[in-house]
Amino acid sequence: MTDCRGAAALLRGWDDILVLCHASPDGDTLGSACALVRGLRALGKRAWFICGDEIDGKYAHLTAGQPPFGWEPAHIISVDVAATDLLGPLEKEYGEKIELAIDHHSGHRPFARESWVEEDAAANCELIYLLLEEMGVKPDKVMADCLYTGLTTDTGCFRYPSVSPRTHRIAAELLELGAEGARINLEMFESKSKAQLEAERLVMESISFSCGGKCAMVQVPRSIYQRTGVRDSELEGVASLPRQVKGVLLGVILKEKEGGKVKASIRSNPPANAREIGESFGGGGHPGAAGCTLSGITLEQAAEKLEAACRAQLVKLGLL
Repeated sequence: MTDCRGAAALLRGWDDILVLCHASPDGDTLGSACALVRGLRALGKRAWFICGDEIDGKYAHLTAGQPPFGWEPAHIISVDVAATDLLGPLEKEYGEKIELAIDHHSGHRPFARESWVEEDAAANCELIYLLLEEMGVKPDKVMADCLYTGLTTDTGCFRYPSVSPRTHRIAAELLELGAEGARINLEMFESKSKAQLEAERLVMESISFSCGGKCAMVQVPRSIYQRTGVRDSELEGVASLPRQVKGVLLGVILKEKEGGKVKASIRSNPPANAREIGESFGGGGHPGAAGCTLSGITLEQAAEKLEAACRAQLVKLGLL
């Protein structure tokens, strides 16, 4: 285990660095990777990032202007990755080659030669900001946009309990460096396609409540994608909707995938803990937000298992 200073020392001595993002990429993993890559290039190093899944167009401001990747990396690091299986298609090739992992998940399962993990960080981009500062790199406007995107998306626009005074101080610094906070927040939270709006309407029609109204669940069958043409990345925000109902402590969204798989996204309000439920199915995350994937199962079977897990936690907490 290392820290910010140790991570900076490693990167100063390396060149030809490949940065890995997690699958189903969000603003934090992409913002971390893109800002770090640009920072390393500012130090005269060759660096690039890759992701195992397609990157949604709303993150184009993060990836614009990146040159093609076509060289053999000498060093491999990961950002915002709690376990190698979260690399998705990249795990087979790179899972055992990662030399440095930079992460903020409390459920981080060590896999790299060196790890810098700060569970109290509201977003991984907080750590990348500190790392760039330690390496003597002053973020330019593009780096500031990348880092601000990670901060705002992983904190729900600075609404989650994980947000600290440091989070706000870093956000303020990024705005002073030119980050377009208003534009980024508009794009991340308040801009939807017609297909997305229709899909969200259909999804919310499936909402069900259990555990005396303390658990809310919605299901997303594959037919919704086919009917509306919505992309999976456009439904990221749906995960937080069940938790917004008054009295709900655990909100679950289940997405039906190909090959008999169901992806579960769990959101919680205190004192419930989403991470514990995600970990019980081999996943992980944060106390307020976690996820897991169930294989060889139908959507209905997954709903039964997740509802039972939510009920068990509420019983353990003495809330049922």
